Amino acid sequence: MNPTDTLVTVDARDAIATVTLNRPAQFNALSGALIDQLHAVVDRLAETASVRVIVLAANGRGFCAGHDLKEIQGMGSVPEVEALFGRCSRMMLAIQALPQPVLARVHGLATAAGCQLVASCDLAVASSAATFATPGVNIGAFCSTPAVALARTVGPKHAMEMLLTGEPISAERAFEIGLVNRVVPPESLDTTVIELARLIASKSASAIASGKRVFYRQLDLAPADAYALSGHAIACDFFTADGREGVSAFLEKRQPDWPAGVVAARGDR
Repeated sequence: MNPTDTLVTVDARDAIATVTLNRPAQFNALSGALIDQLHAVVDRLAETASVRVIVLAANGRGFCAGHDLKEIQGMGSVPEVEALFGRCSRMMLAIQALPQPVLARVHGLATAAGCQLVASCDLAVASSAATFATPGVNIGAFCSTPAVALARTVGPKHAMEMLLTGEPISAERAFEIGLVNRVVPPESLDTTVIELARLIASKSASAIASGKRVFYRQLDLAPADAYALSGHAIACDFFTADGREGVSAFLEKRQPDWPAGVVAARGDR
C-alpha cells in the first residue's frame, strides 16, 4: 500500500463521518499529499447524502502541527511554496463550503495551519490538554494564511496577539476568545463530541445546509444586504420538503420525519 493512501481515514456511521488525520509521527503536519487527500475526502463527503455531520479528528499526540517545514525547506522558489499554500487555502475553503457542519475534535496541539484548520471548522470541542498557537514569527515566517481564518473566528485583537507573540494559549483561553466552543477533560472528549454531533445530525439537513451557506456569505455584507440575503433564504426554506415536513410536525405536535438528504439541499438560491 502506498503510504499516502492512509494519510486520512474516514469512518461513517449513523449519519456521522469521522475524518481522521493520520500522520501521527509528524504530529499530522500538512504535507502536500495530506492536503490533497483531505481535500478529496471533503469533496466526496459533500456529495454523500447519508452524512449529516462531519467530525475532524487526528491520530497521535497532536491534532495538527501546521505545514510540513521539511517539505517547504526542500522547495526551490517562492511560486512553488505559494502554490502549496494555495492548495491548502482551497482545502480550508472547501471545508467551509461543505453543506454538512464540521466539528473539530482537538485533543492536542494545534499550531499554525493546524490552528487555521480548527478555525475553519464550524464548531470545535477541545480537550483541556490541547494548546493552540500561530508561531510563525518564531521561525521568520508570519502566519499570514492562518491569520485569515483566525481573525474571522476570534476577532482582530485576539488574533494579532497570537500572531505577534507566537506564544501558545491553553484550551481555556481558546474558549474565552471563541476559537473553540467547549473545553472538556480528556476522558470526556469523545462523549462530548459524539453527543453534539448526534444532536446536530437529528436536525433538518436541508435547513442546516442552507443556513451554513448563508451564514458565511452574510458575514462580509452590510446589514441591509445581509438581511436581504437571509430573508430570501429562510423564505425558500419553508418551501423545501424539510420545511414543509418540519412545520407540519410542529403544528401536529409530533417529531419530524425528515425526507431530504443533505445533497438535495445543496445549490444556490
